[in-house]
Amino acid sequence: MADIKALYNDSLTLLRELISIPSFSKEELNTANAIEKFLIEQAIPANRHLNNVWAVNQYFDANKPTILLNSHHDTVKPNAGYTKDPFAPLIESDKLFGLGSNDAGASLVSLIAAFIYYYPQQNLRYNLVLAATAEEEISGLNGIAALIPLLPSPAFAIVGEPTLLNLAIAERGLLVIDAKAKGIAGHAAREEGENALYKAVKDIQWMQQYQFEKVSEWLGPVKMTVTSFNTDNKQHNVVPATAEFIIDIRVNELYSFDEILETLSANLQSEFAPRSTRLKSTGIPVDHPIVQAGLQLGKTCYGSPTTSDKALMPFPALKVGPGDSARSHTADEFIYLHEINNGIEFYINLLKQVL
Repeated sequence: MADIKALYNDSLTLLRELISIPSFSKEELNTANAIEKFLIEQAIPANRHLNNVWAVNQYFDANKPTILLNSHHDTVKPNAGYTKDPFAPLIESDKLFGLGSNDAGASLVSLIAAFIYYYPQQNLRYNLVLAATAEEEISGLNGIAALIPLLPSPAFAIVGEPTLLNLAIAERGLLVIDAKAKGIAGHAAREEGENALYKAVKDIQWMQQYQFEKVSEWLGPVKMTVTSFNTDNKQHNVVPATAEFIIDIRVNELYSFDEILETLSANLQSEFAPRSTRLKSTGIPVDHPIVQAGLQLGKTCYGSPTTSDKALMPFPALKVGPGDSARSHTADEFIYLHEINNGIEFYINLLKQVL
């Protein structure tokens, strides 16, 4: 059985290497190579699909259910506020600086460490599948969505993201709607035509006043916000024939996208269409064994306003990991060294209760 201190040292070495390699979404080839090489050096056979790297435990048994351990190795681009080299894994006191250190490098290497810890053990109740994936920051088609069909079907997943090791059991979905009100152009002075703008305003007023009935304990109500508006007409004396607007809808875990769209269909005059229905709201029950395991370790449940690969998983998933979401995508991103150590110990103890 692997020693925790050795796991921590190896994890820190791997994380520093990953920070030093640019890995923007769709450009993760070299970090995928580094992760694959690291697993092979640990005598763990690594599988590869595009820039996704995955492995199964040594005594994998197809007759047992499977737990997916997933985090990502892509990053956003560094913003202009950086005062340190984003690709220099600099350690100052208890902090490791670098792009991707917090989101989600620390979670990724901690999950890898937990996988290594359990990899050679026999008679586990579950199989373990480790997946280090690409394109999470853009919810891309070639990340976890491309990999899931190739994996042993998971009973549930642990998704590594910075949550201060608390349990993100619910996550908002995002539904972006393009809407268009149609009228008839005409001369404003002669009261001709049918004003599309007025139709659009009626729909917008309805959205301002409407409240979806089901309010989530973790995420609150569904929120609809009109974020853009435009008509086809720029002349002061012409009634517009079309008025277009964009609706940003943040969906709690109590509604499916189909239910949201049905409500809009029943109440809007305007035509509308969703840009995408991929980033669904998700939730895992509080009484799920993996959530209960986290609660027994003294952690608390909450609803996450941010989206992760959890949204693309058609099975229950718990989002939890070292680091703080508030540091993600900020200048001079960092992770505390003790957070990495705590993350490794947490994942091992969390899994111990179900394995």
